[in-house]
Amino acid sequence: MIIDCHGHYTTTPPQVGEYREQQKAALATNPDHVGEKGSIVISDDEIRQSIENNQLRLQRERGTDLTIFSPRASWMGHHIGNQHTSRFWSEHQNELIYRVCELFPQNFAPVAQLPQSPGVAPKESIPELLRCVNELGFLGCNLSPDTSGGYWQDESLADRSFYPVYETLVELDVPAMIHVSAACNSSFHTTGSHYLGADTTAFQQLVMSDVFKDFPTLKIIIPHGGGAVPYHWGRFRGLMQDQGFAPLQESALKNIYFDTCVYHQRGIDLLLDIIPVDNILFASEMIGAVRGIDPESGHYYDDTKRYIDGYPGLSPEDRQKIFEGNALKVFNRLEARVKK
Repeated sequence: MIIDCHGHYTTTPPQVGEYREQQKAALATNPDHVGEKGSIVISDDEIRQSIENNQLRLQRERGTDLTIFSPRASWMGHHIGNQHTSRFWSEHQNELIYRVCELFPQNFAPVAQLPQSPGVAPKESIPELLRCVNELGFLGCNLSPDTSGGYWQDESLADRSFYPVYETLVELDVPAMIHVSAACNSSFHTTGSHYLGADTTAFQQLVMSDVFKDFPTLKIIIPHGGGAVPYHWGRFRGLMQDQGFAPLQESALKNIYFDTCVYHQRGIDLLLDIIPVDNILFASEMIGAVRGIDPESGHYYDDTKRYIDGYPGLSPEDRQKIFEGNALKVFNRLEARVKK
């Protein structure tokens, strides 16, 4: 089985965007607007059409089997509105993901968006995490280190305000993927710099802290190939050494995993050269940040299976770990779902 650990529902029916625009309109009149959750009326047939013509079609064309699926990351928009805005929006988004995975149980498995909001303690997201995992069968969540949309006004992931979330993740035995949302700071391009910078920043915050000492079984996925981390592995090793931290093999690689959302062969080659195979999960983030065809190869940039297949000297055992085994290890609840 080939498991893609990083997919987003970027092809939602238009009613989803219309609901969000209604939220924004109400907030424009009153930033403290609470309102009600309301409803988003979408038929099963509309969901099927949005998936079959897009993600499911590409799964079949590219030879992957199962995508771990979460709401559209750039639409999480934690900086929009207030705690109530984020709660209602996240609940709707997660319920939509649940419906997709119930309609296509062999092809998709759910991961949750958290209702994080600026100035609100991270622990306030725990009820939605518990609901999604315990009631809806979700496998994990996306966790943002920056709810301000690129202004970085939150506490570090090392701060104890995040500890209740980590405690819950450990108790549930589910991982968190680090993932910011769209940047409202014009200095950053959402997918070109904000995502990659956040991945790198989150890694640095976590490894230069006591988080993994205090939560030795916590599982964190750094997406997009780890941002700048593999390219600057020596810098991080040196900084850790200079500041008296344990080597990365001890302080990070028991807890942190990297995905393969890197869109060229030499980038994947570097990732596989630097990061141990046991810490790499296959992923493509399709349909996501980069949707076009690479004129140098004639294939879609985000057809990342080709890059794994093109890496020389990868043993069958290591290939199985990247494509399946590591995902089953990190997403501890996935194997039971697959068997079911």
